[in-house]
Amino acid sequence: MAENTQKILIPETFQGPGYDIAAQIGLMWELIKVPLIVPLLKLGVYICLAMSLMLFMERVYMGVVIILVKLFWKKPEKRYNYETIQDDVELGSSNFPVVLIQIPMFNEKEVYKISIGAACGLSWPSDRLVIQVLDDSTDPAIKL
Repeated sequence: MAENTQKILIPETFQGPGYDIAAQIGLMWELIKVPLIVPLLKLGVYICLAMSLMLFMERVYMGVVIILVKLFWKKPEKRYNYETIQDDVELGSSNFPVVLIQIPMFNEKEVYKISIGAACGLSWPSDRLVIQVLDDSTDPAIKL
């Protein structure tokens, strides 16, 4: 006669009063929880605490740096030693640097006269001013 025996997942020394599978899973959870899950959770808590401490120290450090920069950084007036360009009759316009103005256009019939006129109307010596019109227009009526 074949006897109906249930499969036992845990040894008999750990078995509780019944042979049902839910009780065995619950007992296995209780056995595994303390030695495996609790240390992992403690490790996670310690890592989070260490990262929080690092963030706090970084904020304190950046605050100190910002305060020191505000107190001891040179002001722009002291840092840059610049003088305005003076009109010199003897040197002419060689005091002024050469300036390049680039005007990009693409099929803009309405604005090409205005933008080129505005660039030509600048108060800068004409021998020190270079104007480039960069026209990528595809319409032959608009191309310059």
